[in-house]
This record gives sequence, structure tokens and C-alpha cells, in this order.
Amino acid sequence: MAGEASDRTIGDRAMGALVGGALGDALGMPTQLLSPVRIAELYGHVEDFVAPAADHPVSKGLPAGAITDDTEQALLLGRILVESGDRFDHARWVNALLNWERDVKARGSYDLLGPSTKRAIDAINSGVPAEEAGRGGDTNGAAMRIAPVGIMMPPEPLGALVAKVAETCRATHNTSIAIASASAVAAAVSLGVSGGDWRAACGHAVAAARLGATLGHWVTGGDIAARIVWAQELVRGKAEKEAIKLIVDLIGTGVASQESVPAAFAVLEVAQGDAWRAAVIAANLGGDTDTIGAIAAGMAGACAGLSKLPRDRIAELKGIEIAEVRALAADLVAARTAKTGAGEEDAA
Repeated sequence: MAGEASDRTIGDRAMGALVGGALGDALGMPTQLLSPVRIAELYGHVEDFVAPAADHPVSKGLPAGAITDDTEQALLLGRILVESGDRFDHARWVNALLNWERDVKARGSYDLLGPSTKRAIDAINSGVPAEEAGRGGDTNGAAMRIAPVGIMMPPEPLGALVAKVAETCRATHNTSIAIASASAVAAAVSLGVSGGDWRAACGHAVAAARLGATLGHWVTGGDIAARIVWAQELVRGKAEKEAIKLIVDLIGTGVASQESVPAAFAVLEVAQGDAWRAAVIAANLGGDTDTIGAIAAGMAGACAGLSKLPRDRIAELKGIEIAEVRALAADLVAARTAKTGAGEEDAA
């Protein structure tokens, strides 16, 4: 493994991961939970930010370009990581999630905590220890918000990165499938932030998924590492329209980790590492479009950097303060630098 990129490159790619994720999230906001047919009926082929239909089940009332829970929870996790220091503060994290849900309810949002996170928090509130509360959490909530761990942790040693992922998953997604999925995404982001390209990031993701699958409570389901490899091979070299049909029909785009996470890696393959293209492809899939878009475009953004993302689209984002994101990215990078040491040669 080559050394870390320069401080300037690391900062640019850290921002790329967070802002890229926001772009994918916001583009998929009006299409989430809808079928590909319904998306086409309502919006045509989505290639720009659009306002959701008035009767949308969770996004109604949001303006075009608005982020959702995917981005908000990723930024929230990033702040808890910074505040926690070396030992992740589970109580602080659970309280932050509860406060977040209260806030979004007050804003009138319908996009609340996901099924695994909600079950775990209810269990914790009933007295179940955090280490046990997440033992049934196998959906994609951990993977959708894990990018800050990839920014904070260097790609090697891989065991340390995956251990940090598992630590953040413990209270809500303490299962082999969820940890493997989140580990894959975090590892891709981490290698991208180091200066690696998207292809190398995918290889590192597969290795991380294999390691992550050995942690947490085992639950039945397809192997995440194997499904990522298969999903990318399935769409490699295919035209975009054909690739979208393959992702929808064979990989799946639901909230199950073994569908949406491999789907995000397939999207990254079809987009050839282009973050905005990844966001567009994901938005037209149907199903959990905002999460798949956030994951795929976040990984692409980590590998490309903020400077390669479309500035005009970033300016249209709603519900996110870029200055606050920049401050968080700087804090996460500072934590990363403390772990790796300064002055290592550029890997890009």
C-alpha cells in the first residue's frame, strides 16, 4: 500500500466524499421508494434536481436539491466520531440519533430513522445494552452514513479500519452483513481519500467486506464481498440502459444491505467513477435510490475530490452548509493525520 496523499489532496477528497454523497442523496430524493416505471411517468429520465411529486410517500414538500437522512446522518456520525476521540461514544451517538429524529419530525419530514436503527434505539430505551441492541440490524443504514469513518481512518491497517466501522455499528447494526457492507463503503472512501482511483478502491472494499463479515452477530444472507464482485462483473461493459435493468432485476435496489450496497458498486462501475453520473444512474433505478446514490457518488467523490465535482450542482443543494461540511472534513482529516503521521509521500 502506497503512502498517503498530500494534505491538500486529502482535504479535497474528504470533501469529495461528503459532498458527492450529498449530490447522490439529493438527486435520488424525489425518486426513492418509487418503481422505475413510476419515476419515468412522473419525471422522465432524471438528470437534474427535481421537486418530488405532491403525493410522494416520504419526500413530499421538499424542494428540488434537498438532502435527506442519508447525508444528515453521515454528518451527524462524523461529528460524534470527532467528539468521541479514540473510543466511540455509543450513548452520545444514540442520543444524537434520537435528537435528530425529533428535529426532523418538528420540520415535518417523513424520512425518519430506518428499520434497524429504530428497532435498536427502542431496545436501548427499554434497557437493552448497546452491544446487544443492534444484533438484528442488517439493513443499509450503517453503510449509508459510514463515509466519515473512511475519511478518519487510513486504509491500512485494514483491521483497524474495519474495527472502527464495527464499533460504530454496534448499537444499531451489529450484524455480519451490515458490518461487511459498511466496511466495504468505508474502505473504498478511505483508499480514495489516500489518493487511490475508484478501481483500486473497489478492490480494497471487497477485502474489507470479507473481514467485516467475520464480525458482529452472524445473520443469513448473501456474502457481501462476493455480491460486490458479481454485481460489478454483471454490468461491466454494458450500455447504461441495459446496466440499469440488470441492477434493478438481478441485484435489487431495496433497503437490504445485500441488495443496495452491491447495487451502489455496480453503479460506480457503470459510471466509471464519475460521481455525478453515478448519482444520475442511481436516481433512475427505483427503490432506495437516495441511499444507493449517496453511497455510489460518495465513493466516487472520495476518489475524484471536490475539485472534480460539478460546482453548479453543489450550489443547488438544499439543507446543507458547505462551510460546516468543510470544518467537519478538516477535523476528520486531522484525526486521520494523527493516526498516519505527517509527511508521507503522495500516493496519487
